[in-house]
Amino acid sequence: MISDAEAVTPAPKAISISEARNQLMQLGERLADEPNTTFEVTRRGEPVLAIMNWELYESIIETLLVLGDRDLMAALQASLADIEAGRTYSADEVRERLAL
Repeated sequence: MISDAEAVTPAPKAISISEARNQLMQLGERLADEPNTTFEVTRRGEPVLAIMNWELYESIIETLLVLGDRDLMAALQASLADIEAGRTYSADEVRERLAL
């Protein structure tokens, strides 16, 4: 997983599709060294694909799955409402309730 410090990804660096083809191996190495870097690959000046670190890709897919799960989103919204209303438990209260 990507840490909170890595969560902010700078704007993608634009490269042409021919540059991407010529630099494919170096792009992989660069993404390993700079996991927050993304590349916007263009053809005739228009973006056609993105190249990114695998962990970033996985985190995007996971986020989309969560956002697309109505039951999970309803539970999350209910949890946030509970927090706002002060319906929370301290760690000690949780341990006591779970007999830990």
